Amino acid sequence: MIQIRLYYFVIGAVLLALMPAMASALEYRAVSVPKAIFYDAPSAQGKKLFVVGQGYPVEVIVNLGDWIKVRDRQGGLNWVESKQLTNKRTVIVIADQAEVRQSGDAAAAIVFRAEKDVVLDLMEPVTNGWAKVHHRDGLVGYVPASSVWGL
Repeated sequence: MIQIRLYYFVIGAVLLALMPAMASALEYRAVSVPKAIFYDAPSAQGKKLFVVGQGYPVEVIVNLGDWIKVRDRQGGLNWVESKQLTNKRTVIVIADQAEVRQSGDAAAAIVFRAEKDVVLDLMEPVTNGWAKVHHRDGLVGYVPASSVWGL
């Protein structure tokens, strides 16, 4: 009986130790086509729910090969054809307005401001709470990770 309890204790400890790694192992993709249709089931015969524009980031939940179940920034779960997604990383502004700065520092000069729902290309992973991003107009800077979704 003591061995069984010890076994479960060890398994529990290992799972707790792995939880931070599992939480940071989220997979994100972006819509690669001008308009991607999201469905309620993994089939073109499923109910069409809505259309999402190019660049929109999604979190991969289940990958069935031809179909991928994704989470959008509002938390909704939907299905999309995998051929309509790319591995390119983007983020979407969730703050009313995000200040994008020259460096990852709140005191750095502002390069530009991005309004809510603007999609930005992610250039580098988050470092110290800042993500390096690229605007489609060519501007590059650092945005607070808390101001965007898709990381």
